[in-house]
Amino acid sequence: MASIQRVAVLGATGNLGPAIISQLQTSGFTVTAISRTSTQHTNSTPVLPVDLPVLRVDFTSFDELKEAFTGQDAVVSVVGVPGVPCQKLAVDAARAARVRRFVPSEFGVNTRVVKEEGGKIGVVWGGKIGVEWGGKIEVVDYLEAVKEGDEFSWTGIATGLILDWNLDRNGLGIINLKDKSATVLDSGNEKFQASTLAQVCRAVAGILKHPDETANKYVSVASFNMSENELVTLVEELTGWTLPVTHIKSADIRKTGEDKIAVADARGFADLLRMYNGADGAGHKLEEADSVNRVIGLPYEDLWAEVANWLRRKGAL
Repeated sequence: MASIQRVAVLGATGNLGPAIISQLQTSGFTVTAISRTSTQHTNSTPVLPVDLPVLRVDFTSFDELKEAFTGQDAVVSVVGVPGVPCQKLAVDAARAARVRRFVPSEFGVNTRVVKEEGGKIGVVWGGKIGVEWGGKIEVVDYLEAVKEGDEFSWTGIATGLILDWNLDRNGLGIINLKDKSATVLDSGNEKFQASTLAQVCRAVAGILKHPDETANKYVSVASFNMSENELVTLVEELTGWTLPVTHIKSADIRKTGEDKIAVADARGFADLLRMYNGADGAGHKLEEADSVNRVIGLPYEDLWAEVANWLRRKGAL
């Protein structure tokens, strides 16, 4: 496959867009940002590079998407939850525009595994969680069904939990820095896949730098595997604190999450995601043999260093 040089980032002004764009530019790609015509900018909207071409597009218009994608080698979708259902149309438009690679908006748990496991993880197929996971599953199903033989290809990327985002937001629900306490799910020993935001961005660039090895595949990357107990231990070692630990049962957090989803409380998704990752026996550690890190030249990272960085950001070190 010919090398990929020109990349359009769909949903560029969302949470992931600016960081991925920055990494793509650093990696030598020519980037165009594509955002919704209706995007409302606020003071918290991430700032894109001043010299970056930005196209305003109606994500429900095949013609506008096709025009925006024309001349691009790849489309990287980083749309948020509202944009997930629009991705099938974006796939059609990308194929019509002769785009060679489409990367759907995944960047979290492995939704191929979610599909296989079904009700085991307590997914409620409705509301936000139905869009968040169910919608993503449908898009990758659609990509897998695309007929081979043309130049179009795709790559789905599972990164696991984005660690620094979630630490900054609420300490993963595990560490309470204000009270100097911890809450641990089940035994706290279950390991799960996690990546830093920087690692997610490097993974996207690495996938596009290795188009042949990653064509028409759903791949997984990570910074490290971690457990809830490891996080508690690292915080104690780094700060010198002794954290009183409260244990909660995965069955209880599942019920809490499902009850929230039932009344359209989006916070229920975080509860179910935590259960998916940390419940005893969940089995969502990323084995090295199943990782594409080595294939795309992506080194693993140091959990100790990332926790220390978080504590510094929060003024705890």
